[in-house]
Amino acid sequence: MAMDPGEIEALIKASIPDAVVRIQDLAGDGDHYAAHVTSAAFRGKTRVQQHQMVYAALQGRMGGLLHALALQTAVPKGA
Repeated sequence: MAMDPGEIEALIKASIPDAVVRIQDLAGDGDHYAAHVTSAAFRGKTRVQQHQMVYAALQGRMGGLLHALALQTAVPKGA
C-alpha cells in the first residue's frame, strides 16, 4: 500500500507546525521517499533527535505504509 507525499507532509506539519517540508518520490512507487525538513524546533537537538521528531510525526507509518524515507533535517539559517 502506497502513501501519498501530501499525507507525509501534512503529518510532519501537524506535529512540527513551522516545518518547511520537501518530499521526493524516489522510485515512483509511493513507498520510497526522500524528505528534507527544516524547522526552528530542531535548534539545539542532535541529528538523531531531529530525525526522531520527524519519525514520531509519522505516527507509526514507517516500515508499514511508508517503506523507506531518506531523511535530511536542518535548522533555518538566521533563525
